[in-house]
Amino acid sequence: MKFRELSIEGVFEITPQQHGDPRGMFMEWYRFDHLAEVVGHPLNLAQANLSVSQRGVVRGIHFADVPRGQAKYVTCVRGAVLDIIVDIRVGSPTFGRWEGVRLDDVDRRAVYLPEGMGHGFCALTDDATLSYLCSETYNPTGEHSVHPLDPDLGIDWPADVPLLSARDDAAPSLADAAASGLLPDYAACMEFTESLRVK
Repeated sequence: MKFRELSIEGVFEITPQQHGDPRGMFMEWYRFDHLAEVVGHPLNLAQANLSVSQRGVVRGIHFADVPRGQAKYVTCVRGAVLDIIVDIRVGSPTFGRWEGVRLDDVDRRAVYLPEGMGHGFCALTDDATLSYLCSETYNPTGEHSVHPLDPDLGIDWPADVPLLSARDDAAPSLADAAASGLLPDYAACMEFTESLRVK
């Protein structure tokens, strides 16, 4: 299992080692001890989600209030998606930057994003199936969105006409979300992450 930190602090791409023979394939797609060693603390597993999307569907950009936020460990078990992580932490040196990682059922990569990040994806195939582990359960009063097609973000979505939910289509721009005080604070996110470290 190889970890590669992306250009946004605390965000990692994980490439598993696949073991195959004529019978099929086996791999470890998540190891709590390896992840904890890399990020500096264990991932509290509180909820596991599965989503199935048709080609061209865009979901996100979603985020949760910090504290407690919601860290995620995401992989694609069928088909392919372009997974997008956006730094929406006000005060972060990489505020507004996004990273895209192809997740598919060939390389079987995963991504880890800590609390305070925005997350979304675009389905590249029909029936693209995403599985993600979350550090907190869903909190409807603490969950928010930023519009995925916000031109200030400039995300290069690989869909001619992205299919959005009504919620995502009505989401504010990054600037409007920041102006309204909706976005997580970088210092608060770092303080919360530090509180997770084993003393």
